[in-house]
Amino acid sequence: MADLTYTPPEVWTWEAPSGGQFANINRPIAGPTHEKDLPRGEHPLQLYSLGTPNGQKATIMLEELLAAGHSGAEYDAWLIEIGKGDQFSSGFVAINPNSKIPALLDCSGPEPVRVFESGAILFHLAEKFGAFLPASGAARAETMSWLMWQMSTAPMIGGGFGHFYAYAPEKYEYPINRYAMEAKRIIDVADRRLAETTYLAGEDYTIADIATYAWLGRLAKGDAYSGADRFLDMASYKNLNRWVDRIAARPAVQRGSRVNRTGEGFAPERHSAADIDAVIKV
Repeated sequence: MADLTYTPPEVWTWEAPSGGQFANINRPIAGPTHEKDLPRGEHPLQLYSLGTPNGQKATIMLEELLAAGHSGAEYDAWLIEIGKGDQFSSGFVAINPNSKIPALLDCSGPEPVRVFESGAILFHLAEKFGAFLPASGAARAETMSWLMWQMSTAPMIGGGFGHFYAYAPEKYEYPINRYAMEAKRIIDVADRRLAETTYLAGEDYTIADIATYAWLGRLAKGDAYSGADRFLDMASYKNLNRWVDRIAARPAVQRGSRVNRTGEGFAPERHSAADIDAVIKV
């Protein structure tokens, strides 16, 4: 049992894994742990990812672009198994020095362009194709504000609530209560906003909705942190749930949500539309 009287040392040192589901890969330093090149497919966009909420932002956006007729958004999606430490390969670190998924290599120009952080990937693709982001004015500012809001809240829901509720080796009341309170405050922000508008930035579907749906949609549908939807009483947020159902009905969202995930009905990799078509028919 952990020492409940723990007093932090004057200078913290890493002496042993801290325990928990990801203890085997957590470390206090950056950089690669092994040499390994990343695979490269034939499409203009190369995505290296895993179907977590952050990973789904990228695949949903790419599928939305394809559905909207942007053929230049064809992509290869390669599975990065973070539990096995794939994100610490030399090839992955070269694209994302922070060793987090998703990471994108845009090979459509004379020289490949790396883009890392899920919000940056959404912004890059929206700018590149002129889609799901207003060109200027108040609507653009509102969209970017809600996108940055989502990026700022994800660590509270994932690394905070999700970690202590689902992944920590021991359950403690204080951190679970602390982050459950913050998670519910964040959810309430979205619910109150969606009482006023159809989508987060107004009446148009944007990258702010794609980013936020990947997290709050999974919570609302019970697809994140087993039991968390009941624990947080997600059903009580009527406006949020109406928004979730509207977005979940979009074919591109359904397709993008299946990519870089394993198991029946999912596509660990995506190299053509047929890869998703095949698992939808399962």
